[in-house]
Amino acid sequence: MPANDELQSPSSEMVLLTPNLETAPSIIADTTLASTNKDPQREGSAESNSSRVVMKKQLGLLEGVAIILGIIFGSGIFVSPKGVIREVESVGTSLIIWILCGLLSMIGALCYAELGTAIPKSGGDYAYIYEAYGSLPAFLYLWDAMMIFVPTTNAIMGLTFASYVLQPFFDEACEIPKVALQLLAAVTICFLTYLNSYYMKLTTKMQNIIMFTKIAALVLIIIVGLVWMCMGNLENFKQPFENTETDPGKLSVAFYSGIFSYAGWNYLNFMTEELRDPYRNLPRAIYISLPLVTGIYVLANMAYLAVLSPPEMIASNAIAVTFGNKIMGSFALIIPIMVAISAFGGLSVHIMTSSRMCFVGARNGHMPAILSHISMKSYTPLPSLAFLCLLSIVMLVVSDVYVLITYASIVESFFIMLSVSAVLYFRYSRPTMERPIKVSLWIPAVFVVVCAFLVVVPIYVAPYEVGMGVLITLIGIPFYYVGVVWQNKPKWVQHGIDSMTFTCQKLFMSAKEQKQE
Repeated sequence: MPANDELQSPSSEMVLLTPNLETAPSIIADTTLASTNKDPQREGSAESNSSRVVMKKQLGLLEGVAIILGIIFGSGIFVSPKGVIREVESVGTSLIIWILCGLLSMIGALCYAELGTAIPKSGGDYAYIYEAYGSLPAFLYLWDAMMIFVPTTNAIMGLTFASYVLQPFFDEACEIPKVALQLLAAVTICFLTYLNSYYMKLTTKMQNIIMFTKIAALVLIIIVGLVWMCMGNLENFKQPFENTETDPGKLSVAFYSGIFSYAGWNYLNFMTEELRDPYRNLPRAIYISLPLVTGIYVLANMAYLAVLSPPEMIASNAIAVTFGNKIMGSFALIIPIMVAISAFGGLSVHIMTSSRMCFVGARNGHMPAILSHISMKSYTPLPSLAFLCLLSIVMLVVSDVYVLITYASIVESFFIMLSVSAVLYFRYSRPTMERPIKVSLWIPAVFVVVCAFLVVVPIYVAPYEVGMGVLITLIGIPFYYVGVVWQNKPKWVQHGIDSMTFTCQKLFMSAKEQKQE
């Protein structure tokens, strides 16, 4: 390839032998930039001028909306919205919880709009916690995210996609071999990592198409449900609040399930630095996406509840498929295809956005230095993408991956609460801070109080899971002091780290990001 030819020059050989890793990436970037720009097939995600390698702002409003919807819709609304109805046991209370969860998500999204425009940095929650509360809390969030949240979510999304792709090839009574699921999931994760590494523009166009496909699938379910109700099938709504569960613990778990289904409204903030005109497009994407998601979620659940009774919903492992099989006849095959497409698109968005958080963490010294590098061929955070791909594949072979994400989800809620509390903290500590968007103080206050309730109640309902989540987080503290605080490491240790960084740099053909003057 041209870039490799360039590195064969005498000056490049001097660069490859230099022990100074801080300056080597800049020199390599300068000597190879011209040759890499000659490849029209590589769609970059960095701003390439004559001497710089920096992330490029190429995401517009439509791409921003597609990222938020791609993450939130995923496959969850098609597969498992039964968590709410299982806890409350009544149709009316279930729909009220779905509405309240949507409103809470919109309140949280307003807070993130203020944070994202006041602190226009990629990394989302990590960046805001780092800015407000310092290095250690930010590192612990990054520790949980990189070790648990991100790879387990990727693994589960990959397994969901594989399940829906392979199911038509097996009889209903025959279980899909676990190895087949794991292999297809691993291939899918690797393929999407490759796309996000080298063809960023193609990936964003694909997300736009998948977004409209997901909306079309949900609209189809809503229309079928409304037609079913208009035909007089309203038996499930005659006594909507009958048998409502009143136990606060179960209600909080139901609320937790609903909030989890809305998860992802903050993911666009992970890519703020790649948004064109983030002061306008970030809040607009949020304002468009969240009301749309809330409306579609409530109507889709109404459609499910009109066709399926609460016991049928609770018994189903894939509610949309059960819905289609019961009412759509020969057209029911459309549903699993739509679910597979949604899972595929959700996984692609998650791989793309989460790699930026890893990249920013490494840029701040909280992850290995190589993860803060950008590929000189595609101008994407290739090392971060490869690192998370490897962790995700490891999670595929972990037998209790679902248990791990249960442990971590409660801790994640705590960190989201911490992020939003930064709005209140900055109002006190930085009253003159520039805020293109400024929400009323009651908005973050309400969100923090509700999140605190959702964090505290599970201690009573599921103390073991909470304890394990806290333990996983605390394990990160020794790693923080060894990897971040301890600067005067022995020469042999530092030499080993530098050698590993330089080897990976050559392997990925990556360079350290060069900030504009």
